[in-house]
This record gives sequence, C-alpha cells and structure tokens, in this order.
Amino acid sequence: MSGESSWGWREGDEIAPGRTIVRGLGGGSRYEVALVWDDDRFALFVAKVLRPHVAADADARRDLELEAEALAALSHPVILRGFDAVLDGPRPHLLVEHLEGPPLRRLLKAEPTLSLVQLIPLGLHVAAGLAYMARTGWVHLDIKPDNLIMGVPPRIIDLSIARTTERAARTRGVLGTDAYMAPEQCGTPAWEGRIGPAADVFGLCATLWRAATGRTPYPRGRGDSPDERFPQLAAPIDEPPRPLPEALEALLRAGLARDPADRPEARELAAGFEPLLEALPKRAPRGRGRR
Repeated sequence: MSGESSWGWREGDEIAPGRTIVRGLGGGSRYEVALVWDDDRFALFVAKVLRPHVAADADARRDLELEAEALAALSHPVILRGFDAVLDGPRPHLLVEHLEGPPLRRLLKAEPTLSLVQLIPLGLHVAAGLAYMARTGWVHLDIKPDNLIMGVPPRIIDLSIARTTERAARTRGVLGTDAYMAPEQCGTPAWEGRIGPAADVFGLCATLWRAATGRTPYPRGRGDSPDERFPQLAAPIDEPPRPLPEALEALLRAGLARDPADRPEARELAAGFEPLLEALPKRAPRGRGRR
C-alpha cells in the first residue's frame, strides 16, 4: 500500500470534530479502518474511512452512501449497527459499533474446522439475520468467513456491496468473493437477473461447509474462462474429507444448490438448524430464547 493511500494517523488525530483516532485496525483497497473515540456519544466506535486516493471520487462516495443506507435500514441483533455517516468533507466515513470477537476467518486460520457446538449456533443465528434482511428487502451478497464476527450472538459485518433486492436483480457482472459466490453472482449471461436473497443462503452454506470440513465446497478456481474461474457454475461439490452428520450435510447441500430456486429460503435454513441445535449439549447457545 503506497504512503499516499493511507492517512498515516497517530493516536489522538481528529477525523471529524470530537472524533479521534485510538488506533488503526487495517482496511482494504478503498477504506482505512480505525478504532475511534467519539466525544458526543462518550464511547468507542469503528470508523470506516475512504482512503486519500479515493476520498474525492464520486463513485467511492456514492458507494459509501449506499452502505450507510443499508446500515440505516437494518436493525437486527446479528447485523452490524451503524451510528453515523459523514459523506462530505475531506474524510468521508461511516461510524459503526465496535465489536469484541475475532472474525471466523481468524479462527479457521488457527484451526481448520469448527466444532458442531460452534458451527450449528453460528448457522442458526446468521440464517436468522439473513431471513430478516430478505424480509426487509435487502441482500448482503458477501457472506464469507471474513464477514462473520464470532460472538454471542455472532454478527454479520461489511455491508459494502449490500443492496436492495430490486437493485440486486438489476446487477450485472461479477459481484462478491469467488469461493463463496452463488452461480448467479458470477457474471455469466445465463444467470443474469437472478441475484437475490438465495445468493446469501448459498454464501452462508459455503462458509459453513468450509468451517465444517476445512475446505470450500468447490475446488479452487483456476483459469480465465467462467467455468474455470467459478467451479460452482458446473463442477460437483467436493466430497468432505471426513463424514459430516447426515442432517447437517443435507442442509448445507440444499443451500448450495446450483439453481437459486432450489435452495431453501433463509428462514427455512434457520428452521433446519433448530433440531440440530436441540441435539447439542445444553450449554450451546440456544435459539428462540431456549435454555
């Protein structure tokens, strides 16, 4: 990352009146992320700030505005909460809650798989959050291990490519993260116009398959043609290296169906996890207030 694309913040630097840097948290090609103190709210938050090289770019600002719109429209215990959006000025940014807990990706880097006591509550909670998004008319479109924070409950983060179901259906081109994208997100003409809530079901089931087996459900894409880059378009699901509980495997395979019309809705997926949860030791986090 070149120096000009970073703000080079130090502790105490101000990004907006009364909003100061505590420490940097990383970020991506467009965004720099930092832990900040907000005087008005007298609390810690996370700021997602456009990097200097895109801070004045109209498209980048528009995308930040759309993410702010998604955060403002959604209110659910499993979905990241937004508190402010500064869309003008030298440092356009979003202010979101600070979450304690590692991303799923970090856990899977340390250990290749999750235990069922972790995996099944994760699936139930995230499916419930996605069911709420679908009922509200939104889709996330980038469910993957990086975007799930492991807490009680787990949390869905990063709504940077989330959009309304109507806008999603109009989307063309590749959208998402290769290994976790549904076929309709792969930008091929045969699937145009079919991006919707079923894509999030696929992303969650691909993520859970990776967490349960240590592997993504399809072989790694290689090559430039769509079928080579995106095995989910034509290849069969890789067999797990060791057996999964039959009901769990059947549920995940249903969510990984190639045709979005063949996948369960997120609400049905959540309901499918409930009997699996009931079979776990009673100390596992429960659904629907059960103890």
